[in-house]
Amino acid sequence: MDKLALNFYRLLLALSCVAMLASFATVALGVLSRIVKWDLPGLDAYAGYAIAAALFLALPATLLHGEHIRVTLLLERAPTRLRAALEWWALLAGAVLAAYLAWFAARLVWVSHATHDVSPAADASPLWIPQLAMAVGCAGFALAFLHAALARLRGRRLIAGGATACTE
Repeated sequence: MDKLALNFYRLLLALSCVAMLASFATVALGVLSRIVKWDLPGLDAYAGYAIAAALFLALPATLLHGEHIRVTLLLERAPTRLRAALEWWALLAGAVLAAYLAWFAARLVWVSHATHDVSPAADASPLWIPQLAMAVGCAGFALAFLHAALARLRGRRLIAGGATACTE
């Protein structure tokens, strides 16, 4: 199960890289189109969709690599028992909040699809398509928190501290 979840996080990270390259390509195409006076409507919207996809799809891998902004000043100075309790609270609160976010992101995709909602930008794309990347990234983020909590329950540390590896 661990290997499957870790491969899923890697897949989301690879898709995030593709989305980042797509955002670069759309911005570069937008600059080029202004230079040669082409009219390519909607490029700004597509760049925004790609950047949002890159950010959300990278959430699980970023969490496991310990790269999210974390405040450890209190944890470093807390006694061992209190530190363990605070770390458990943070894992469980993060899992609940991430699951809540994933639920509403998936619901947003469903509502956008059901109501045929389209972008107000010049591209007029169906909004459920870019929102799908957000929902998948949020679901992966919730899974990563649950995965980290289960690993912690087994006595392993899944989330890296600083620049260390993901798993022991």
